Amino acid sequence: PGGPRACRSARRATGPMARNEEKAQAMLNRFVVAKRDANRVDMTKRPYLASECEDVSHCEVYRGQILKELSKKVSLIQNEGLDEHRVRDLNDAINKLIREKGHWERQIKKLGGADHFRTAPRLFEDDAEEVVPGRGSTR
Repeated sequence: PGGPRACRSARRATGPMARNEEKAQAMLNRFVVAKRDANRVDMTKRPYLASECEDVSHCEVYRGQILKELSKKVSLIQNEGLDEHRVRDLNDAINKLIREKGHWERQIKKLGGADHFRTAPRLFEDDAEEVVPGRGSTR
């Protein structure tokens, strides 16, 4: 009875109303998300100076970012196939990240957070060895 044309005309009668409501809801959702994101602090880019950060939790997030970068670069530098200039570049980047990590740890301590210097492992002259991932202590 009616065929496909009758079905299409029935959809047209209810279609535009529902579509307009969906559009309005989508616009409202986009507005709410944009408003929420505008009030959120951008944590993807670290401040140039650790002393600019006044919140311990933000400092901890930035310190965690540095630890992740440091871990990646340390694993890269252990590749024996790297040429000398790449090893030197990675070493410079690792040293810079270690220095930056210290700045963030000092800022965390200054703001009343955890003292990461006390919990950090100590290395002495006779303990210095190559770090091999997955291998535990030999003592």
